[in-house]
Amino acid sequence: MRLTDSQRQTIRHIVAEELGPSANVRLFGSRLDDTARGGDIDLLVELTEPVAHPAHLSARLSVRIMRAMHGRKVDVLVSAPNLSEQMIHRLAREQGVRL
Repeated sequence: MRLTDSQRQTIRHIVAEELGPSANVRLFGSRLDDTARGGDIDLLVELTEPVAHPAHLSARLSVRIMRAMHGRKVDVLVSAPNLSEQMIHRLAREQGVRL
């Protein structure tokens, strides 16, 4: 995993501030490959409660985390009971690592 302990802690802190401690965060994609270089940070945020404005939530989290990561591009997928499940959500859940 190509995130430092500090970066993982920062991500968890921001998500908890926005959504509470029950939100689950997983890292997936190229940042899991220790032999790769560069790449954005792909996150899946799993919620147990419905979310009213998922695109707004995803954008807000992305911007906050991107600022904390000194401009590194961050993509945030949101999974909640009221949202349809796409293949990317399943892949992120299966291949991702919980932060």
